[in-house]
Amino acid sequence: MTSVPAATTADATEPLVSPVNSHNEWDPLEETIVGRLDGSTIPSDHPVVACNLPPWAARMQGLASGLRYPRMLIERAQQELDQFITLLQSLGITVRRPDVVDHRHRFSTPDWSSRGFTSACPRDSMLVIGDEIIETPMAWPCRYFDTHPYRTILKDYFRRGARWTAAPKPELTDALFEKDFRVPEAGEPLRYILTEFEPVFDAADFVRAGRDVFVTRSNVTNLMGIEWLRRHLGPGYRIHEIESRCRRPMHIDTTFLPLSPGKVLVNPEYIDVDRLPDVVRSWDILIAPEPDPLDRHLLKLTSLCGKWLSMNVLVIDGERVVVERHHTTMLRALEKWGFEPIPCALLNYAPFGGSFHCATLDIRRRGTLESYCD
Repeated sequence: MTSVPAATTADATEPLVSPVNSHNEWDPLEETIVGRLDGSTIPSDHPVVACNLPPWAARMQGLASGLRYPRMLIERAQQELDQFITLLQSLGITVRRPDVVDHRHRFSTPDWSSRGFTSACPRDSMLVIGDEIIETPMAWPCRYFDTHPYRTILKDYFRRGARWTAAPKPELTDALFEKDFRVPEAGEPLRYILTEFEPVFDAADFVRAGRDVFVTRSNVTNLMGIEWLRRHLGPGYRIHEIESRCRRPMHIDTTFLPLSPGKVLVNPEYIDVDRLPDVVRSWDILIAPEPDPLDRHLLKLTSLCGKWLSMNVLVIDGERVVVERHHTTMLRALEKWGFEPIPCALLNYAPFGGSFHCATLDIRRRGTLESYCD
């Protein structure tokens, strides 16, 4: 872990040892933040939200935007979330939780107003690079204050020695969004709803492999946002863009996910392996199996995620991997690749935006900064 000088008391002589230390997706996990469902509100109606949803889901979301999530959805997801937290704690992992907030409260900037969304997915709004936590400039207006429920934790980490940075807060005016944007049809060139008016990015569009960071441009991350992070991290890191064929791109962790040194899980529908960056050519490219079909009609209608949520796994230590128990094909594939899958249920988290990887934020993994790429 990185040590920094104590700065809060005049007589302090011992350096602070940052409680934040995470360089990749696979070192042994010691501490994590797990999201919270309390106060969740259906995201506000906005083109940048609707463009990432299937047409029928976008119509339903538009009608219900700003309302509280139905109790039935929350109760089902909460039961699974509690079991997941118990599992993490049984593995010796410290679990921190955000404060309870009511996301239905309306807020505004000089240009627009919105209600909030949820605290379910800390991976979306905060990026951990080494001993630094970076609050990201998110493109969804309803997520403008996404990190506020985590401020108690962030202040605690800062006092104990972590670095805490916030990227420039975006304006999110109409100039950021393509007017009359239409999702490309199959065979059409990819296009994105975001312009390059200002830097925006979700942390969940990035995954880490030591000195190499991988990103997908998406409908919540633009080129200007990628460049902001590249300059912020400086020459000690290399950022590589992963080309995605997804017509509604949002978040890399259902597209390209490193599981251990030299092994990466890729989505065969979204990724052309022949076009992966040269730095991973020597890696083992693990092709994700076709997800097991869902037979739950309500979940299909209410999920904010696609079928490839089966890839949204959480690596515990480079060998053990938490996987959705429904996706038995993925469980078997991980076993074949030499991992030890830990089945757990979190299917009902999908209406809130993710699964195990999205629902957590790695705070401390036992390891040091290394380079794993040629």
